[in-house]
Amino acid sequence: MFSKSRINEPGPKQAGESDTKAAEAPMTAKPVPTPPAPSAKAKPPASTLSSDLVIKGNLKSTGDILIEGTVEGDIRAHMLTVGEGATVKGEVMADDVVINGRIIGRLRGLKVRLTSSARVEGDIIHKTIAIESGAHFEGTVQRQDDPLTSSGKPAPKPLPKD
Repeated sequence: MFSKSRINEPGPKQAGESDTKAAEAPMTAKPVPTPPAPSAKAKPPASTLSSDLVIKGNLKSTGDILIEGTVEGDIRAHMLTVGEGATVKGEVMADDVVINGRIIGRLRGLKVRLTSSARVEGDIIHKTIAIESGAHFEGTVQRQDDPLTSSGKPAPKPLPKD
């Protein structure tokens, strides 16, 4: 009346197969990774300016920049890293700044870090700053709540009322 299903039974052996293969457990399905949601974009890698590159002009990016060469001009970026052998001559403005090399000019950043190999000649306007032992710095340091939008000039004092 009822017959046994042969779906899960191993088929006839092929040439070269042994009995151990038939005794193996069936493979389980691996979960397929789900792709990221369309609204979650992957952060692009930092733009890298190599050590043999010399740029005379301004740089502006909403992303990250890693400088290993020489830049003569102003730089605006989200995060800026100046490599040990790099030189920047101009104003630097970024949310996060890490200086390993040399900067000649004003530096503005929410978070500024001068490593032990940093050489900075110019004023630093920051929200938070860290200066490692061994860093060379010549200029002034000024804290501002929003150093990226402030002009750096003190506000004019109101005239006294008579």
